[in-house]
Amino acid sequence: MTSVFEQFRVLIAPGLHDSGPDHWQSRWQRLFPAFERVQQDDWEVPDLPRWSARVDQLRQRGNDPRPVLIVAHSFGALATVHSVARHADRVAGLLLVAPADPDKFNVAALLPQQALAVPSIMVGSTNDPWMAAPRAALWAQRWDSRFINGGPLGHINAESGLGDWPEGLETLYFLASQVHNDVLST
Repeated sequence: MTSVFEQFRVLIAPGLHDSGPDHWQSRWQRLFPAFERVQQDDWEVPDLPRWSARVDQLRQRGNDPRPVLIVAHSFGALATVHSVARHADRVAGLLLVAPADPDKFNVAALLPQQALAVPSIMVGSTNDPWMAAPRAALWAQRWDSRFINGGPLGHINAESGLGDWPEGLETLYFLASQVHNDVLST
């Protein structure tokens, strides 16, 4: 499974409180040490322009020519979409997991209302307290993102008890393979 990931820079964009050590994002970083983590100045204050700028900075850092995959959770998903909607340079695809409801943070007007310029997959949950699955599916449709209803997984975080969340890793693998195959066919 690692071979396809080596063809990409994989960035992790956590949500509020920076996905602790038991969160699947942190566990994935331990499984794949090359994955890079977006760092925010203040993990407790969800500021869309600032968080988005941090995604921009990490995307543009270094001379690595590989295309970028971004794995984003909760408010980090909103920051990622905001970043990529402004400019999608070198971004090959997005995995948006349990995005927070933009209306809860009064940022819906700052987010794109049309398809994203890159392939994306959104995973939602039927009992997510931060955004119900039907609302997540609506945003996924708006962004032309493939929507996966993960069932009753809560906010798809450490409290969900997912461990390494193998289903999510398979989804990332699918996205990476799809994007890789699309690049080869062009």
